This record gives sequence, structure tokens and C-alpha cells, in this order.
Amino acid sequence: MKQLAINYIESFKGLSKEVWWLAFITLINRAGTMVIPFLSLYLTKSLGFSLENVGSIMTAFGIGSLAGNWLGGKLTDIFGYYKVMFASLLLTGVSFIALQELKTFWPICIGIFILMIIADAFRPAAFVALSAYSKPENKTRSVTLIRLAINLGFSAGPALGGLIIATLGYDKLFWVDGGTCILAGMLLVAVLNPKKAKVLNNIYNKSPISAYKDFYYLTFIAAMVLLAFAFVQYFSTIPIYYSEAYTLNESQIGILLACNGFAIFALEMPLIKYLESKKQHKITYVIIGLLLIMFSFLVLNIINWTGILVIGMLLMTFGEMIAFPFSNAIAMERAKRGKQGEYMALYSMSFSIAHIFGHNSGMHSIAAFGYEKTWYAITFICLLGIVLLTHLLKKTSNTNF
Repeated sequence: MKQLAINYIESFKGLSKEVWWLAFITLINRAGTMVIPFLSLYLTKSLGFSLENVGSIMTAFGIGSLAGNWLGGKLTDIFGYYKVMFASLLLTGVSFIALQELKTFWPICIGIFILMIIADAFRPAAFVALSAYSKPENKTRSVTLIRLAINLGFSAGPALGGLIIATLGYDKLFWVDGGTCILAGMLLVAVLNPKKAKVLNNIYNKSPISAYKDFYYLTFIAAMVLLAFAFVQYFSTIPIYYSEAYTLNESQIGILLACNGFAIFALEMPLIKYLESKKQHKITYVIIGLLLIMFSFLVLNIINWTGILVIGMLLMTFGEMIAFPFSNAIAMERAKRGKQGEYMALYSMSFSIAHIFGHNSGMHSIAAFGYEKTWYAITFICLLGIVLLTHLLKKTSNTNF
């Protein structure tokens, strides 16, 4: 146990203090966005919207996220990552506070759309900042640290949000959400001001290549859309499957989903450090991660046993832990060829696209064809992503991509 603890601590060494501060700011920001997990409940229970209305509002949420990532990338290339991150955090805080004043359908659709544009402009800017604050050999572990912060934030946020709703009501939740975003912005000014922060890997390209003309990168992004399409099912269709196919209650489903966050917190950083030491091509690891995610769906059809749900969750979790840090590192490395904001925006947009289409497609597929055929369809989607990545690996095996 002592050696395991030592190895765990060792896996965090070598990262710059700026990366640690960026992770802490991300933790505050993600823990602060506690309205999001309760948005559908707020819309139905407090405002009385129908499920169809909620679906339309969530579509506005996804489209706003897509637009925000694109705009954030453009603004980062023009103004730099620091200014975009600060403006996004500050204005997101103000937007959360203002959102509680909207009570009817169309104003809420527009408000959510604008909020997500502002909030998700932060993501490509943060990725570019992460690249600047990391030594080349530490980029994958730096990404992993940010992922840990995001997972901790998403774990703490809903718990704190539920407590605030139960004791103070939804209106106070919007104020707390807004306040934490503004607090994260103030902390950014204090610790990552360009006059104080140390840049370790500043990239300037005199003849940048457009990400939209980089065929290999677009192939990679297409594979990421397919990966994300499968992954988002664990936030929508899979919990319903647990309930309907295996009659699990909310508490049991919560424990099963919590296994994901706990495993990531405990294992992801040491796992990434170990895999990096093997010197395999990063695309190889993304393929392995996507294979594990594919099998997490396939086993649900092969074995009819409650325990298979735990196995499926673990397969997905390990797939996520391997695929996401290395795919993110690939995007940051490739971004050196052109405008970094544009490249990182495309990477973030791949997940926004999956959120827009993945949830609705999964739900409609289950309604029309049932769970078994839907899981086979998701398996095929994963397989298609693996084919794209394998083709890309063959074409770029002699490069760093």
C-alpha cells in the first residue's frame, strides 16, 4: 500500500504550478456549474415545462455549446487565451445570475443558448493555456490533471447543488453558480496574469495551416465525434437501461455511476504515466480506449446478468481514462501546425456535436428498436471510429501527428 501511495504521488510530479492553478480554477468553475445537472428538474418542477419543451431547451444548450467552442477558438487566436478565459468566467457568472429571471419558453431557450456560448468559449482557451504552461513531455499528464479537476467538480457540484436546493431553493442556486464563476475569474487574474505566469511552451507559427484544411486532423475529429457519440450514452440512455432492464433504483444507479468518478480519481494519473513510459503512438492508445468503450456496450447484449453492469461500467471507465487524455494531447500537439484556438475549438466541438445528436438519437433508437439493437448500433459506431483511427495511424505512423 505504501508503494502504491508513493507511485500515485510520483505520477503528479513535474507539472508546472501554472497547470496546478489552472486545474484549481477549473475545479471551482466546474463545481460551480451546479445548475446544469438540475436544469431539467428546474424546468419541469419549478417552471412547469413539458418534456418536449425541455428537449428543445437542451437542444439550444447543445447548439450554444457548439457555437461557444467555435467562437472561443476564434477569439483565442485573436486576443489570446488569458483574456478569453477571464471574460468567459466573468460573463458566465453574470449570465447564471440573470438566467433565473427568465420564466417563459423562448426567453429561456435564448438565455441558455447565450449562456453556453459564453461558458464554453472558455474550453478552447483553457486548452491553449494548458499547452503553453506544460512542457512537451508533460502535456498528456497535464490534461489528465485537468480531467481530474473536472471530475471532482462534477462530483462535488451536484451534491452541493442538491443541498442548496433543499435548504435555500433554486433561486439561490443561480446566485451561488454565478458567484463561483466570478470567483474563478478573480483567481485567474491573481495567479495566471501574463505578468506572473511562466510560459513553458510558447508556439508561434508564421505560416499557420487552417484546421479546416488539415485532412488528417479532420479525420481524427470525425473519429472523436463517433467516440463521443458512444460515450454520452452513459449520461442519458444507459441510466434508463439500468432502471428498465434491471430495475435498479436511483440510489443503485448513483452508486454505479459513482464508480466511474472514483476510478478516474484513483487510477487515471498513474495509468497515464505508466502508458506514457511504453512509448506507443498516442493514436494507438486512443484506439485501445475506444475498443474498451465498444466492448462496454457489446457485453450488455452478450451476458444477461446484473454483474455485467459493473463490468460494462469499468470497461467504459478505463476506455475513457485512456482515450481522452491521449486524444486531447494529440489535438494540442497538432495545433502547433496552425492557429491553436481553431484546432482546440474543433476538438471541443466534436463533443458538442455528440451532445446535440447523441442523446436524442439514442432515445429514439431505444423507442423504435429496443435496447439490444441500439447497443449493437453503438458498437458499430465505435467500430467505425476504430477504422478511422487505424487508417490515420497507418498514414501518420512515422510522424508525431
